Amino acid sequence: MKKATGKSPYSPALLRRAAVDAFRKFDPRQMVKNPVLFVVEVGMAIVFLLVLRPDLFGPSGASRGYNLAVFLILAATLWFANFAEAVAEGRGKAQAETLRRTRTETMARLLLKDGTTKMVPSSELKKGDLVRVEAGEIIPADGEIVEGLAAIDESAITGESAPVIKEAGGDFSSVTGGTRVLTDWIVVEVTAGKGESFLDKMIALVEGAKREKSPNEIALTTLLAVLTLIFLVVIVTLVPIARYLGADLDVATLVALLVALIPTTIGGLLSAIGIAGMDRVARFNVIALSGKAVEASGDVDTIILDKTGTITYGNRMASEFIPAPGVSEAETVEAAYLSSLYDETPEGRSIVDLARRKGGERPAPAGSTPIPFSAETRLSGLVLPDGTRLVKGAVDAVRRELERVGGRVPDALLKRTDAIARSGGTPLVIAELKADAGRALGAVHLKDVVKPGLKERFAELRAMGIRTIMVTGDNPLTAATIAQEAGVDDFVAEAKPEDKITIIRAEQAKGRRVAMTGDGTNDAPALAQADVGLAMNSGTMAAKEAANMIDLDNDPTKILTVIALGKELLITRGALTTFSIANDIAKYFAILPAMFAEALPELQPLNLMRLASPTTAVLSALIFNAIIIPLLIPIALRGVTFRPTTADRLLRRNLLVYGLGGIIAPFVGIKLIDLLLVAFGVR
Repeated sequence: MKKATGKSPYSPALLRRAAVDAFRKFDPRQMVKNPVLFVVEVGMAIVFLLVLRPDLFGPSGASRGYNLAVFLILAATLWFANFAEAVAEGRGKAQAETLRRTRTETMARLLLKDGTTKMVPSSELKKGDLVRVEAGEIIPADGEIVEGLAAIDESAITGESAPVIKEAGGDFSSVTGGTRVLTDWIVVEVTAGKGESFLDKMIALVEGAKREKSPNEIALTTLLAVLTLIFLVVIVTLVPIARYLGADLDVATLVALLVALIPTTIGGLLSAIGIAGMDRVARFNVIALSGKAVEASGDVDTIILDKTGTITYGNRMASEFIPAPGVSEAETVEAAYLSSLYDETPEGRSIVDLARRKGGERPAPAGSTPIPFSAETRLSGLVLPDGTRLVKGAVDAVRRELERVGGRVPDALLKRTDAIARSGGTPLVIAELKADAGRALGAVHLKDVVKPGLKERFAELRAMGIRTIMVTGDNPLTAATIAQEAGVDDFVAEAKPEDKITIIRAEQAKGRRVAMTGDGTNDAPALAQADVGLAMNSGTMAAKEAANMIDLDNDPTKILTVIALGKELLITRGALTTFSIANDIAKYFAILPAMFAEALPELQPLNLMRLASPTTAVLSALIFNAIIIPLLIPIALRGVTFRPTTADRLLRRNLLVYGLGGIIAPFVGIKLIDLLLVAFGVR
């Protein structure tokens, strides 16, 4: 599965298969699931009977050719609607085929109770079995590592080539069947039987076999069914009224009027919009376990975010060098570089990187020896050939070393280090120590760095009315500093894992929809409680089972993208519904005057488009009703572009573009089709 790119995922082969599948969907057992299209199919069947026997329902003025034209247009309408759904499903089926190719039958080294091993097919493994997997072997089933540590290639699932380190215990012990062990060995306890693996679930989900309709989609389907029933009653009651007025309405025209009145456009695209929404999420390497989850993400009001790993990188990184009084910045930077040159910790590497950017890089003098860090001294550094020690470390540790040789840390520098500590950062002091003298050269400000671009994204969420709450175990001062720098709306400091579910319930009690991310077993209750729970694929099985979305890239900030995609799904459905209903206005003005043109000449002023004849009016409206569906398929599948804004502005934009556009487009389209029909001799 690949991440979304600008290239269209719909290949010619996929479109050809969808074209064939669209005919298979004519099966009434499938069509009955969509009330709007089922009514169109029933109308098509009735008109087909009229093609065979024009007088089936009594004398009619409609010719066999007219009935045939109406039948073919109705058939095209159904095929276009089915094609939209088949294309959306086809993308999921293509992904499922790719996943099936990664699933292979492997032999597993089953550990028996007596300590021996037995080679068995992976399909025979049961929950609770223990298997040993060594370097170069494929993990035979989903499970938890209970012993060992290994680098694992998960590219078959995630599409990412970088290996992942997994080990027994902690939050990164879950492994997926079909991935490969690259180094060392592990013992895995099987947690999924045959047909229950994560890969099996992914296949079923991406091909749409288990797609559940969201509450909004069910509500809209019900509304469309009610509208269809209302217009069906209108058409039935129209017959005696027309007879009373002396108008002769043939059955094919009544069917055409019914199809034009009911919301066939959105009825034909509704399912495709939902399926394509899940597909767009999958293209970002997120598996949505239901359509409800995707839609719920579009309704999110509050996002709960961990600080470490989500808002910040999680490692303290050097952000600033502070020279001591009387020391140049260049000397401080050079001393920081040399004292950290052999420090392999993330903090040490960040000091070296920052010093390089500031021009402090220089080779260590020949004969220098490193001073390794120890918990006892809390120092590290470098011993120069003349015996001088360049050290860096905690403020009190360096101050103690300076006092031993008669030196001291200047008060001005101590004030700066105190300010760093109060702001939630970590100060390290750099010093030069000789046998009988010493001096402080400056300090390094280490802090947990906020990921770039998050402040702007949080501002966009705020503009949409979405609150962001940062949860951290840090003290309130540190939490407040990070919260201000990241731009979140609120924060909870000194939080325990169980506090997350309390926060979520409090937000939900206020009527808000809540989203959160997590990867640990202790996150599982909160992930289950949240309306949108995004679990990391590298996390525990408990977290993945509790969540309703799984991120294969293990990127906690992906929740922001998921929310944007959910908004996109809701906007697309709303926009096309607005366009579909607005379309009907032009169809009324096309068909109704044509039906009663002879009996009620007074209705002729309503023929605003000046259509040539009743026959061309009905056919033009019906043809437009059919061809608008394939014209809107790209929008339904790609989605209406989402731009962060307020709900009021979004509503005005949709009404202007899709409401007004839905009124104007049919007037233009129906008139052009009428001119073409006249040009081809239709009267």
